[in-house]
Amino acid sequence: MSRRKLEFRDAALAYVLKHGIANVSLRPMAAQLGTSARILMFHFESKEGLLREVLHELHSRLQTSFLRTISVKPGNHQDPPLKRFWRWATRKENLQYLRLLYEVQIVAAQNPAKYRRYLKKESLGWQEIVFQTLSESVRDAAMATLCIAVFDGLLLEMIMTGDHARLTRALDKFISIASPSAKQE
Repeated sequence: MSRRKLEFRDAALAYVLKHGIANVSLRPMAAQLGTSARILMFHFESKEGLLREVLHELHSRLQTSFLRTISVKPGNHQDPPLKRFWRWATRKENLQYLRLLYEVQIVAAQNPAKYRRYLKKESLGWQEIVFQTLSESVRDAAMATLCIAVFDGLLLEMIMTGDHARLTRALDKFISIASPSAKQE
C-alpha cells in the first residue's frame, strides 16, 4: 500500500472515530481529509473499499493491542488476560475504538446479506485470539465464545452507562466463576 493511501486510510479512520460510520458520506469525509472524493476513489475504488480498509485497520489495531496487553507473562499478583484487556478497553483513549467497532457490528447486523462475510470473519478472528489466551484447563471454543459474549455485553453497558465500578465487579465475578484458578494463570 502506498504511503499516500496509508495516510488517507489513517485519516479516514480518525474521521469515522469522530463522526461514526452509519451515515458516512465520501464528499464531506474527503473535504475533511483535505482531498477530493475522486482521489479517494482512485486509491480505494469505492466508498466500500475505503471503509473496508478502515475497518481492517481498526480490527488490526485492536487485535494487536489486545495481544500486546495480554502477552505480559503473569506474575504472582498479575491479573488474568480478560481483566487486563478490560482495563485497557475502558481507558478513555481506547474506548472510542471499541465504540466504533460495536457501531460497525450493529450496522452490519442490520444488513446481514451484505455483511455476512465481514461479521463471520471478524467474529472468528476474535474467537481464535481469545481461545489462545485461555488457560489449558478451560481452553475450548465454547469458553472463548462465552468470554467474548460477556466482554461484549459488559463493554456495551459501559459505553451506555459509564458505570465502570459496577461493570468491573461483574467482570471479576465472571472471571471467578469461569476460572477459579484465574489468579494462578
